[in-house]
Amino acid sequence: MSSSAVSTAASNIARQVVKGSRSWPHKSPSLTKAIENNAPIVISQDHDLPMGSWTSEQIRDAVSDHVMLTWAPGKARHNIPIITHGQGPYVFDDKGNKFLDWTSQAVCSNLGYDLPESVTEATMKQMKNLPFVYGGLGIAEIRARLSKLCGEILPGDLQGMVFPSSGSEANEAAIMAARRYTNKYKVINWYRSYHGGTTNSQQATGDFRRWFGGDHVPGFVKAPNPFPLFWDLKGETEEERTQMALNMLEEQVLNEGPDTIALIQFESVVGGGGVLVPPEGYMQGVRAICDKYNILLHCDEVMVGFGRTGKLFGFQHYEGVIPDIVTAAKGISSAALPISMMATRKHIMEAFDEMPLGWGSTYQAHPVAMACAYENVKYLLKNDVVGHVQSLAPKFEETMKEISENHPSVKQYRSVGLFGCFDVQSPDGSNPQLQHTAISSAFVAYKKAYTENGLIGLLRPPHLHVAPPLVISESELMDGFERQDRALYALDEALGF
Repeated sequence: MSSSAVSTAASNIARQVVKGSRSWPHKSPSLTKAIENNAPIVISQDHDLPMGSWTSEQIRDAVSDHVMLTWAPGKARHNIPIITHGQGPYVFDDKGNKFLDWTSQAVCSNLGYDLPESVTEATMKQMKNLPFVYGGLGIAEIRARLSKLCGEILPGDLQGMVFPSSGSEANEAAIMAARRYTNKYKVINWYRSYHGGTTNSQQATGDFRRWFGGDHVPGFVKAPNPFPLFWDLKGETEEERTQMALNMLEEQVLNEGPDTIALIQFESVVGGGGVLVPPEGYMQGVRAICDKYNILLHCDEVMVGFGRTGKLFGFQHYEGVIPDIVTAAKGISSAALPISMMATRKHIMEAFDEMPLGWGSTYQAHPVAMACAYENVKYLLKNDVVGHVQSLAPKFEETMKEISENHPSVKQYRSVGLFGCFDVQSPDGSNPQLQHTAISSAFVAYKKAYTENGLIGLLRPPHLHVAPPLVISESELMDGFERQDRALYALDEALGF
């Protein structure tokens, strides 16, 4: 066929094409890796055995086949002790070993392991009478009671209450509330901080756990803590250095644009990052910056709220400071059931009378968890647990100082209430391990000695946390420090001192 004939044929075909947006023929792939998903259910007869009767081998097999970890590599599950029961500040494993809980697990088992009868009875009564009501469909009496109680114990006009299931969720709710209230979107956090493991709270986090999520959620800005790791703030006095830290923060606010910043979200006392208490005047300065630029201030009390620092709430150490939003968890139920709190000031609460908060979950304001928290908080108040913490705090700090002076591997210590931290150093004075790196052989040796001396707790090198249950006695506290003192000799030697 000649070229002219081809052109004519093509032209004729083109004239037959209908103008429009018809789809191209396509067939999506067919399933080729089909897996049976309706096989008869067969469960092990082991499930018919009474709770507490499985052998260690049965537990280990189930853990090996089915259990996943979160912040640690999964293979670590094979060496985690099997805990059978607790008593006072102690837990016991399947081999009969007795351990003093030296960090209240994740700084949360504040009443230890003998829960007050009032807590267990109220929890069971709620479970029998009304195990669940969805927060948007009904109001349980316990929700009104816990809301009122929290409003009464919080200072100022912090009175609007939401009760999520975890600290991470409480911080999610705080971020959403701040963004919707202000119609701004940026959130400023410290680098040395932790706020949770869900999308926004993980991005708000400053430490290495933020990287796990890809570090790509927009709207979050990091600021240096007033306690830098490798440099010093300019100034001859603490007051001058504090003012320099505040100048840096205010300049960052100006560079980011005050009209874009919804929230400054700081831990009242940095927990996982090393028990960092802001220097005198710093939080007052942050409050003033927030007031000047119409930014909300959020104090994250997830770790320290409800008595850990010798105040009911950590921000109460900063005279005159009332945050716009407070979150707490852990201590609100002493970890007996998962529940947290987000509290807002009155004007923020009232703003949401005309619009949704923009955050929610099925288990927000779960009545059984609230019953547990309600009686736990009442117990803290009636038995003056905070007063007990205050009475032990001087001895706690004195002993931390003595241990620091006794071990060359300890660079320095910090403490507030029953919350303390030793910072570890190498023989040349350098940092022996950054938090994001795999645990070094020196800290493995320390952990072994720590366990052999009958302690159990979190290890976050180069920080060694001390946070026993708030109900610990003075003799138990001193026994714990003696055990840690012995374990630290292994760290001294392993680091080469």
